[in-house]
Amino acid sequence: MVFHRIAPAAVRRTWVPNVFDALALVMVLGVFVLVAYGVRSAGQPLTVLDTVPVTLDPARLPEYALRTTLRMLAAIVCSLVFTLVYATLAAKSRRAEMVLIPILDVLQSVPILGFLTFTVVFFMGLFPGRVLGAELASVFAIFTSQAWNMTFSMYQSLRSVPKDLEEASASFHLSAWQRFWRLDVPFAMPGLVWNTMMSMSGGWFFVVASEAITVGDTTIVLPGIGSWVALAIKEQDLAAVGLAVATMAAIIALYDQLLFRPIVAWADKFRFEQTASTDAPSSWLLDLFRRTRALATAARAVSTLLQRPIMRSFRLPDVGIGRIARIVPAIPGRLVDGIWMVAVVGGGLWIGWQVYDYVAAALGLADLWDAVGRGFLTLARVVVLMVFATLVWVPIGVWVGLRPRIAEKVQPLAQFLAAFPANIAFPAAVVAIVHFRLDPDVWLSPLMILGTQWYILFNVIAGTSAFPSDLKEAARSFHVGGWRWWTRVILPGIFPYYVTGAITASGGSWNAAIVAEVASWGDEKLTAVGLGSYIAQATEAGDFPRVVLGIAVMSVFVTLFNRLVWRPLYGFAETRLRLG
Repeated sequence: MVFHRIAPAAVRRTWVPNVFDALALVMVLGVFVLVAYGVRSAGQPLTVLDTVPVTLDPARLPEYALRTTLRMLAAIVCSLVFTLVYATLAAKSRRAEMVLIPILDVLQSVPILGFLTFTVVFFMGLFPGRVLGAELASVFAIFTSQAWNMTFSMYQSLRSVPKDLEEASASFHLSAWQRFWRLDVPFAMPGLVWNTMMSMSGGWFFVVASEAITVGDTTIVLPGIGSWVALAIKEQDLAAVGLAVATMAAIIALYDQLLFRPIVAWADKFRFEQTASTDAPSSWLLDLFRRTRALATAARAVSTLLQRPIMRSFRLPDVGIGRIARIVPAIPGRLVDGIWMVAVVGGGLWIGWQVYDYVAAALGLADLWDAVGRGFLTLARVVVLMVFATLVWVPIGVWVGLRPRIAEKVQPLAQFLAAFPANIAFPAAVVAIVHFRLDPDVWLSPLMILGTQWYILFNVIAGTSAFPSDLKEAARSFHVGGWRWWTRVILPGIFPYYVTGAITASGGSWNAAIVAEVASWGDEKLTAVGLGSYIAQATEAGDFPRVVLGIAVMSVFVTLFNRLVWRPLYGFAETRLRLG
């Protein structure tokens, strides 16, 4: 009886705003204002880009930073939606996996310039005469540098869900929708969060190509940090380059405090372990929103009101195996697999024939061998750099991942280093190579791994952070240490995460070859012989047959490497190194 007298007063108190509500409301309104500004800017006429060109005036840099930030946020949201849908289909359906994973290998291998070559005209045609078309082309280019890494991470997590958790979800009779949100997504969350951070940084790496677009005779320069950097490099303005780096560092620090650190702290509750973490990550912003009264109560009320209609809209009719068997005559599984395989192979051959027909009309066999030979040179660079990055960053990633407090401090620094565009390193690289008369074919190669090596570091940190504490305690209780601890405990535990990072780092290195094998500083231009420089030069010249040929050859190289090296390692991780 006493409880019922106190409850109404308690409920009323939850609706009384406190100081945390005021602070949270200011932040939320600020986000809405910034988004509204971005939407208004995107709706302007295309002629604005000519009447108000990009300049190196420091007063314009905050506006450029905001425009770039909004593009990257839009791209990361699209990447997250794509990841949840695409990775789930690939992980849950064996026949879908036969198609979707090879397609993902190809998409990962297609360079951003390759996408821009064919999508700029498409998006501009959707909104003729409006800035929105160019903005969508830029967002799509950033999306292509973010989505594949996140999708591979989600796919790897869904394929390695512990069997005891799967059995528990089956015993509770969870529907496919409930299992997805209560088991699959929570289990994948720690790795997905770290890979989302890496993808955001990967977008910075290609921001120059996405904002200063040149395809043949078509040139589009959108206001942003990327176009600022492109102009600063063209005019050899080191001070402007320094301002861009400082601005990027400030934005990445804000991202870390306002977005990623709260998400990392929130996602820590999804770690798969039987003992509580002794040193959980924290976030002042997450604590602020948790201390709100009115805002938290309103959020819970809205969630309760929307939950049932949303669940009802996603409730699919009962079309289980038994009902299908009663409606459709039984078809042998091998026959279905055979039909599916014929359809997949037939579609692949048709696409291959279309590419061959287009390229053969303008190029000959000598051009093909030239592209293939350049591909082997780029492959050699990728392999050497991958081995070097693995030896360096796996031990460091394990050391950081075992220490959450240090991981919090390393997180923004790693994001900044991962976001550091290769173009900004061009001045130092070009000047040093010219001054010391070095070979560009060798010394431009490190620029390829400058941004992609962090995929390995971030995934190793994610895997180490998600490693169950009870297993670490068991290793300590059995006095497992030294080299034996590395080979029997931690390396097997993080191996699936490492493979995910290595796949994306490998594909990203091929993609980075486009900007790394051709470096310029003012009128000084250096070129390394490889497939990346082949595609970059063809794109700049508007030579579409060679662009298509270069992209096709790069796709074949990446797909074969993934199939012959990374996929067997994926299978080994799923069958031999699976928790539970």
